[in-house]
Amino acid sequence: MAEAERIIGTPDDTPEAERPGAQPAPGGPSGADGTAAPADGTARTPGASAASPGAGAQRTQAPAGAGPARGRRRIAVLFSVAAFAYALDLVSKLIVVARLEHHAPVRVIGDWLQLEAIRNSGAAFSFGEAYTVIFTVIAAAVIVVIVRLARKLYSLPWAIALGLLLGGALGNLTDRIFRSPGVFKGAVVDFISPKHFAVFNLADSAIVCGGILIVLLSFRGLDPDGTVHKD
Repeated sequence: MAEAERIIGTPDDTPEAERPGAQPAPGGPSGADGTAAPADGTARTPGASAASPGAGAQRTQAPAGAGPARGRRRIAVLFSVAAFAYALDLVSKLIVVARLEHHAPVRVIGDWLQLEAIRNSGAAFSFGEAYTVIFTVIAAAVIVVIVRLARKLYSLPWAIALGLLLGGALGNLTDRIFRSPGVFKGAVVDFISPKHFAVFNLADSAIVCGGILIVLLSFRGLDPDGTVHKD
C-alpha cells in the first residue's frame, strides 16, 4: 500500500496550482505559453516581451500654446529694442540741435573724437546726398519688411538684430519726414565725428550693429524662425 501511494500520490502531494479552483502563484505561469502574469493581476498580451528600462516613461511635450507664446515674447523683445534705440536717437538729436548746432565742435578725445552737429541729406555716414527721397522710401520699405517678418520670429538674437534695424530706420526716417527742407526731403542730424571718418548718429550705429549681427547669425545658419540649417 505504501508503494502504491508513493506511485499514485496522495491528495496532499498534488501541486497547489493543479487543484480545482486554485489561483496561480504571483509571478508564476499563467497559461500554456508559460508567460508569467504580473503580480498586480494585469493581463499581458501573449508573446509580449518585458519593457526595457525607461520605456514606460512619458515623453515631455510642449504645451499647445508654447509656440505662439514664444513668438509673442520675441516680438516684444524686437519692439522693445526698437523703442529703446529710437528713443535714444531722438533724445540725442534734440539735445544736439539745442546745444551744439551753430557752435564749435566739442572735443571728447582730442582730435580723434568730436561732437559736431551737421545736417545730412544723404544716407548713413553722409553717403548719397543727392538721393534723399530714394533713401526715405528705402527706409520705409525696410520698416514694413521687418514688421511683416516679426510674425514668424522665434529667435531671440534675430529679435535683437531686427529691433536695432527698426529703431535706427525709424530714427532717421523721422528726421526725413519732419525736418527741413520738407517732408521726405528732411536732412538727418549727425553729430558723432571720429577723425578721418564720416559724421554719423546713434541711428546709424544701431543700423550697422543690427546688420553685423544679422550677418553673423546667417553665417551660423540660424534663421529668424529659430531653426538652424547647415549648407
